Amino acid sequence: METGELEAIIAAHRHRPGALLPILHDVQRAFGCIDAAAERAIAVALNLSRAEVHGVVSFYHDFSAEPDPRPVVELCRAEACKARGVEALVPAAEAAAGERVILKDVYCLGLCSMGPSARIHGRLYAGLDEAELVKLVKAA
Repeated sequence: METGELEAIIAAHRHRPGALLPILHDVQRAFGCIDAAAERAIAVALNLSRAEVHGVVSFYHDFSAEPDPRPVVELCRAEACKARGVEALVPAAEAAAGERVILKDVYCLGLCSMGPSARIHGRLYAGLDEAELVKLVKAA
C-alpha cells in the first residue's frame, strides 16, 4: 500500500464530520483492501483506537483486510428487483460465476423501475434477463 496515496486519502476527509467511512471507502477502492497498516494510519489521523477502526472494517461487508483479485458482480436483490424477477436469475448467475467471479448481493442500485439490475466495475446494467446476466458474469 503506497503511503503517499493513503495519506492523501486521509487528508481529503480527516476534517469532515464522520470522516471514517468515506476514508475507508476510498482506501478500499484505491488498494482493494484495508490492511492493518492502513487501519493504524487511519486511527492515528482520526484520533481513534485501531480497535475502533478495525471494528468498522470488520463489520461492513464492503471492506476486506486482504485484496481479492477476482472481479465482483453486484446483483440487486432489493424488493423492486425481486418483483421484476431477479430471484429466477440467481442460479444461472451463480453457475456462471463459479469460483472465478464474486457474485455479491446488494440492496438497491437505484434502478428500481428498470430491474433486475447489476453493477460491474462501477458500470450499471438494467433490465437484465438470464442470458444477458450470464454473459456479463462470464465477461467480468
